Amino acid sequence: MPRKRKPTFVLVIPRFEDIFHSYYATEVIRGVSLTASRINADFLIHIVDRTTHRGWLDSTLLDKNYIDGILFADIDNDLKVVKRAIRVGVPCMVLNNIIDEPINYIAVDNKKAAFKSVEHLITQGHTRIATVAGDVSTQAGLMRLEGYREALEGHDIAAPRNYVSFGDFLRTPARSAAKKLLRLRNRPTAIFAASDVMALEVMDVARELMIKVPQELSIVGFDDNPMTHGASVELTTVSQPIAEMGRLGAEKIFQISRGKEALPVKMTLPTKLIKRQSVGKAKK
Repeated sequence: MPRKRKPTFVLVIPRFEDIFHSYYATEVIRGVSLTASRINADFLIHIVDRTTHRGWLDSTLLDKNYIDGILFADIDNDLKVVKRAIRVGVPCMVLNNIIDEPINYIAVDNKKAAFKSVEHLITQGHTRIATVAGDVSTQAGLMRLEGYREALEGHDIAAPRNYVSFGDFLRTPARSAAKKLLRLRNRPTAIFAASDVMALEVMDVARELMIKVPQELSIVGFDDNPMTHGASVELTTVSQPIAEMGRLGAEKIFQISRGKEALPVKMTLPTKLIKRQSVGKAKK
């Protein structure tokens, strides 16, 4: 069979609420597009069901006559999907997951970033620190929750079980989670939200309940999402290079498909805590 004129890759993105308004998804696609234009390659976007992974890879995606490689935007902690493609010889790259096995990935250290975020709240005198956790079926959600817990443990701070509430990276669950936390009798003085979208819901619920930010409640988010720039209080958050992750992922899978990259590729990109107005000192 003659070689196709352009290299063709597949970008697999798990489907979730508001996917086409998702900062993560759009930034990954933006980064991939930058590389695709430079190397003159096609990237086909394959949006898949999150509830079942069996349909993620069909026979057309595993046909090396048509597909040069697969870039997974996330895998929901399901390495079996990646290994299936690897077994038939399709080059793969996973984003947003740190993997101990010899599988290619580009990610950030979500646990370390969350740890530093919570530690920042502790340095401001907060001990009643809650979290609105993300979707723990994803590595990012799970590691950010572990980072929160380890920061508290490292400073000998005990948190009640009901200080952990789940927003699953979505607006509606995050709003419900924020209401639960902020209506507690011994309500937290600080909340680490595992995404900026959830942090904004916390901020809005606080406003409804007449809780002042940051005077009575400090909030830290995660993503440095531009949508937070219109918030009434500038959000302290973690900046992570999502577009760069997509750009490098596309570049590396292209090089891997041509046998020009030493395997496995394992890259952990830096994050940065951006300190803004939403964190204040705890009242004594």
